[in-house]
Amino acid sequence: MDKSHKIILFLLSLSMFVVVLDSAIINLALPAIQKALQFDDATLQWVVTSYILTFGGFLMLGGRTADLYGRRKILILGLAGFSVCSGLIGFSNSSTMLIVLRAVQGLAGAFMTPTALSILLTTFEEGHARNKALSIWSIVASGGAAAGVFLGGVLTQYLGWQWCFFVNVPIGIAAIIGIKKYLPAHILEAKDKQLDVPGAILITGGLISLVYGLTIASTMGWTANMTLLSFGMSVILLSAFLFNETKVKHPLMPLSIFRLRNLVAGNLIMLPVIAGALGQFFFLSLYVQNILKYAPSVSGIAFLPVPIIIGFVSYNTPRLLSKFSAKQLTVAGVGLSTLGIFIISFLGANSSYWFHIFPAFLLLAVGFGISFVAITIAATNGVPHDEAGLASGLLGTAQQVGGALGLAVLAVVAHTATVGALATGQSPVDATVHGYQQAFLTAAGLMLVAWLVSVFVIQTPKK
Repeated sequence: MDKSHKIILFLLSLSMFVVVLDSAIINLALPAIQKALQFDDATLQWVVTSYILTFGGFLMLGGRTADLYGRRKILILGLAGFSVCSGLIGFSNSSTMLIVLRAVQGLAGAFMTPTALSILLTTFEEGHARNKALSIWSIVASGGAAAGVFLGGVLTQYLGWQWCFFVNVPIGIAAIIGIKKYLPAHILEAKDKQLDVPGAILITGGLISLVYGLTIASTMGWTANMTLLSFGMSVILLSAFLFNETKVKHPLMPLSIFRLRNLVAGNLIMLPVIAGALGQFFFLSLYVQNILKYAPSVSGIAFLPVPIIIGFVSYNTPRLLSKFSAKQLTVAGVGLSTLGIFIISFLGANSSYWFHIFPAFLLLAVGFGISFVAITIAATNGVPHDEAGLASGLLGTAQQVGGALGLAVLAVVAHTATVGALATGQSPVDATVHGYQQAFLTAAGLMLVAWLVSVFVIQTPKK
């Protein structure tokens, strides 16, 4: 890898770093945000899901826009929007203001994230060079997570939750300056720059309706009229989108991309993996602070081993790829993560960090470190350069829809189990822990689904 490629990879990874940092840092700040802006338990998850709603809804459009109109330009615009929103969120003085700004921040991230990954895919050739680049990409993402869980606790406790968002601003500015200086303007991959506007509206509306339905299901119930209406609208809009893509001359998402079996498999695995992981960490952050009574800074340190181990394992995964296939590594990685989350489901009101939580962290962190790189490689190898943004958008969409699915399903499970335990006469603490246990067990079930897909759907390409 020459010097110019190293600089490009660093800048792309820095763009990813700020997104992951923001996603990780918010978990440790949630209790403080809830107290400062007077969120109730039902609306607190909107701090996360309002971001996921727009992020997941616009990812397909963001990735395809980058393919058509210039990846460097879209990346810079996305970074600028993300940084400005981060600064404004720190000045929020109401729950409504914070939720709205988080939604706009997610919109900026939807254009930034798939663009950065598509530049990586088109800069590094398929094979060892791309595998190494993706492993470094994963390491930086893990570094963002490590910084997030550590800084989230420290900044919240000593400077205030606002600084969990202010910290994104200087990083975003530095990334924009570097990209403008070192990243060449990519030649447009598409011959025609015509954007499929009807397709963009349909897919965005369909995904937002889906994520919204998953979100309100946790508070209103899965059979509530609004929940069913949201799911119904999603089915109609997504069906209309698929029909539109078969008719238009320049489709937003050429359906031929789904002929790549491993791309389909990678997305089918990524969705439940992120659903289980994000939902599990959401409730685990509440568990360590509300049940074990850890201070925010101590909570951050408690979570720190996970991203550090993920980064170390991700760095060494390309070496494993010289001996094992992406399928074998995905099966092993997802299997370890499933076991780790299953062990967490046995946590009690007085569990020990070192004897109960840390061993589970070791398993799931090693599993995530192996599987994240392997899934990405499986899902992107063989994708044409002019559809790199689309493939990145698909993978990102699976992650964001998975995140919304995990939070929605686990929130319903935890609430239902807690209410049931209270009705039997359990104490509030024991009932809450019982709800968390059922949520963790459900997360392990979602991971098991991902493991089954990795076993039966992924193919190992012939040499």
